[in-house]
Amino acid sequence: MKMKRPIIVLDFGSQYAQLIVRRLREARIYAEMYPWNASPQTLLTRRPWGFILSGGPASVYANQAPQIAPALLESGLPILGICYGMQALTHALGGRVAPAKAREYGLARLHAEIASPLLPAGDMQVWMSHGDRVEALPPGFVPLGRTENSPFAVMGDVQRRYYGVQFHPEVRHTPRGGELLRRFAVEVCGAPADWTPDAIIESAVQQIRAQVGKAPVLAAVSGGVDSTVAAALVHRAVGDQLTSVFVDTGLLRAGEPQQVETTFRQHLGARLVVVSAAERFFAALRGLTDPEEKRRRIGELFIRLFEEQAHQLGDPPFLVQGTIYPDVVESAAPDRKQAQKIKTHHNVGGLPDDMRFSLVEPLRYLFKDEVRAVGEALGLPAEMIWRQPFPGPGLAVRCLGEVTPERVARLRAADDIFIGALQAAGLLGKGGAVAQAYAALLPVRSVGVMGDQRTYQEPCVLRAVQTEDFMTADWARLPADLLAEVANRIVNQVEGINRVVYDITSKPPATIEWE
Repeated sequence: MKMKRPIIVLDFGSQYAQLIVRRLREARIYAEMYPWNASPQTLLTRRPWGFILSGGPASVYANQAPQIAPALLESGLPILGICYGMQALTHALGGRVAPAKAREYGLARLHAEIASPLLPAGDMQVWMSHGDRVEALPPGFVPLGRTENSPFAVMGDVQRRYYGVQFHPEVRHTPRGGELLRRFAVEVCGAPADWTPDAIIESAVQQIRAQVGKAPVLAAVSGGVDSTVAAALVHRAVGDQLTSVFVDTGLLRAGEPQQVETTFRQHLGARLVVVSAAERFFAALRGLTDPEEKRRRIGELFIRLFEEQAHQLGDPPFLVQGTIYPDVVESAAPDRKQAQKIKTHHNVGGLPDDMRFSLVEPLRYLFKDEVRAVGEALGLPAEMIWRQPFPGPGLAVRCLGEVTPERVARLRAADDIFIGALQAAGLLGKGGAVAQAYAALLPVRSVGVMGDQRTYQEPCVLRAVQTEDFMTADWARLPADLLAEVANRIVNQVEGINRVVYDITSKPPATIEWE
């Protein structure tokens, strides 16, 4: 969603690059992220307020190390370099960077002797992660802060509005880092702090109208927050030009098809077509175990179904999808050439090449919490906005191994027990401690004993995470008594499961979903 004049974050390969964008948006400042080698013409066409250069794993003196495009330095716009970005700025402007005698990883104490546009004078905690450091400042720069191992931990050229920090202000371990980023954006760059849900809606509506004109539009809705908010935005923009299609894949959670149809008709007010296609999806998935192939097959069948519906509805040329920013990043879409593909999202990398729709993706550059804020501003009910995140391929990517109707039914029953227990404990929904939770079924068997008889059945994995943006996540420390109750109920009530385990892995190194 490229709308307003942004602060542009250039990604030099840092695992924290997206967090810079998030921190700015939390401060109501619009930001966009591009790879470090994006065309300067493309970047300057966006009329940015300024640039932030992210960290990265390279050394500036290494062969083929990422560099700052001269056109950006010649633009006269403010620049803030973070970690590697600071070193790249130093290198480009005639300073010197060298390996540090003592590397800094983790917490450090920063001392700023004088106040600057970025920082007040005094001490603050910062998060360091570097092996190189600035040894000599470029001409025009002055030192603004130091740590025990970095004499130039903060530097600045106030006249040219160039700044560099050796630490990472975007991470939570730098408590005042968000304020530093806000001060750079607002006080140095002059960017307005007006990135609000109402502003997002207004801009999205204008962009949707400009894209589709008077043409009919088809929306793919799953009942999840992303597709629902996307459809609501398009309905706000074009009204009766929109027809929404809900596909019952047979891969949804307990009671979900009925719930989605009821709430969608009551609250969104748009035309809704319901397609029952469970048999077709199970047929398409028969014999498959590779998660990427599952996603590809599901993505292709989704599109084919929508094409069939489109033909019956007069062939609308546009298809609405609830793609959000984490989908784009994890699928390594062209928007982020630096990233390695983690998995193909059915609505990003799993689309067939011969698809005849033009996509309308009003949420493509929004994080999950921004999507929910927009949904609330649109007046959607809380049960829709705070519904548990659910992948487009549904239970197919939580049913590891071959996807069959019997295994999906088994998984659905276990998931319903787990989610019901979390809801009863007040751990889900707005303000709840758990951001996402689900059960997964593993394609292995283990020995158990029930009623003095040997069993040889499948294990169920419970997964619950805490996260703000779904880019990173930590496993939820659920009460042991709750886990014991859930495990007992699943083993006793769900035929075919004789063992329950709890996933205590964060993201990274794991992803939130198992496939």
